Amino acid sequence: MKLFDSHCHLQLSQYDADRGEVIARMQEKEMGAVLIGTDLQTSHSALELARQHDFLWASVGLHPNDNKDEVFDVSAYEELAQDQKVVAIGECGLDYFRSEKSEGQKERFLQQVALAEKTRKALVVHCRNAHDDIIALLAEVKPSVPVVMHFFTGSGELAQQYLNLGCYLSFPGPVTYTDMYDDSIRLCPMDKLLIETDAPFAAPVPYRGKRNEPAYVEHVAAKIAAIKNVSVEEVAQASTKNATSIFKLR
Repeated sequence: MKLFDSHCHLQLSQYDADRGEVIARMQEKEMGAVLIGTDLQTSHSALELARQHDFLWASVGLHPNDNKDEVFDVSAYEELAQDQKVVAIGECGLDYFRSEKSEGQKERFLQQVALAEKTRKALVVHCRNAHDDIIALLAEVKPSVPVVMHFFTGSGELAQQYLNLGCYLSFPGPVTYTDMYDDSIRLCPMDKLLIETDAPFAAPVPYRGKRNEPAYVEHVAAKIAAIKNVSVEEVAQASTKNATSIFKLR
């Protein structure tokens, strides 16, 4: 693989009309991706789609905002995680922007941290307006599996706190249309860096405002390369190597 999208939702309905064409554009770029579940249904559909292509994998988990009444069914998610195509648990975490801070959110997150540990899968973390609590929980639990901070758009100081905990930072499309995250990108070592689209959301320049897709991750790589003053190929190669290691891709 020459390029890797560490976080996308290609199984969602936004691709029902042209999923084949979107996947074909990925194949043209010789890239891979992890399809991220946000509840039990989308976790199932992510795995089903990943099984159909040797360059796609799945992550299964319960998002803090999705199906807020869904109890985290440990046995159901653990059963999904037994599949060799499932390479991570998540996205899971805390979100105090769209939901109220609650012990229930923390409990669901910690259940998924425990499942990642039990299954020896990477942990994909969603965090919005909750970094203090996420950092405290990770520092307390000290997961022994790789921890990926999905859609990282924080300050350099915040980036360093996560790096100090051994986390990986996954940079998304918004880094292409603002310089707010340049410091985080500069200080993130190449061996701790991932790139993602979060497709169909948050498309990078020059597609901002349109539906995102995995092939557009090349624009994230290009922006990171410009900030770090390295070639696009170096960023693509490093992030692909990191993904291969984190997710134990076969």
